[in-house]
Amino acid sequence: GYNPTTKAHGRVISDAAKLFAQSYRPVLYVGGGAVRSNASAEVAELAEVTGAPIVTTLPARGIVPNSNPKALGMLGMHGTVAATAAAQRCDLLVAIGARFDDRVTGKLDAFAPGARVIHIDIDPAEIGKNIPAQKSLIGNIKDILARLCALLSPQTHEEWKAQVETMRAYEKENQEVFLGLSPQYVIQAANRILGDDILVATDVGQHQMWTAQYYPFSKPRSFITSGGLGTMGFGMGAAIGSCIANGEKRTVLFTGDGSFHMN
Repeated sequence: GYNPTTKAHGRVISDAAKLFAQSYRPVLYVGGGAVRSNASAEVAELAEVTGAPIVTTLPARGIVPNSNPKALGMLGMHGTVAATAAAQRCDLLVAIGARFDDRVTGKLDAFAPGARVIHIDIDPAEIGKNIPAQKSLIGNIKDILARLCALLSPQTHEEWKAQVETMRAYEKENQEVFLGLSPQYVIQAANRILGDDILVATDVGQHQMWTAQYYPFSKPRSFITSGGLGTMGFGMGAAIGSCIANGEKRTVLFTGDGSFHMN
């Protein structure tokens, strides 16, 4: 029964708002905690008010639709060029329900070297564990983001927006085209056939990363994957359980040959 009693005080939220006012290149780094807090609308609002692009971890895929112009995709070792480059070049990194794991950061002292950090999390043990934060806001993410947005004046950061769009355009121009029965093509084709109103599950392995990269998630809680504590064979049971728990909603499992044999 983990039940943290610490709540972000108004003064701390006000101080965080001041950091936004002082920044020119903000980035929202969004993790699975934002999904668990049902903070999708608040994340989108914060990005809109501050002009900050959104980069996500693996568990946060779909927190905002891929079609949202602020969404740059997943960052880190398996992430997109635009998301990772934006995080490296930002001057304010706002971690929202994320833990700065090694798949995101790589070498800690080389991660987002010029950024001040605001860390928002319900668990005090995560604050400063890997990356020190200038401001830490401890409590329910949905509540904190709503209070933070109420204090902020709209910002656009046109120069930063142009830099981000250049990164995105570079990535698009150099993106490999997948044909035939390549795994990436199959994942993209499944989306074209099945649409957005489905659940997507994975096992663990390269197919898991391909799914995160190439399936254009549009809703939170639509990607059922085990993340950092995963094991091969997770996907089949997860897909069946998710399907039944959601009224037998159409569910697709992307798996690899090893994980398939585990079942």
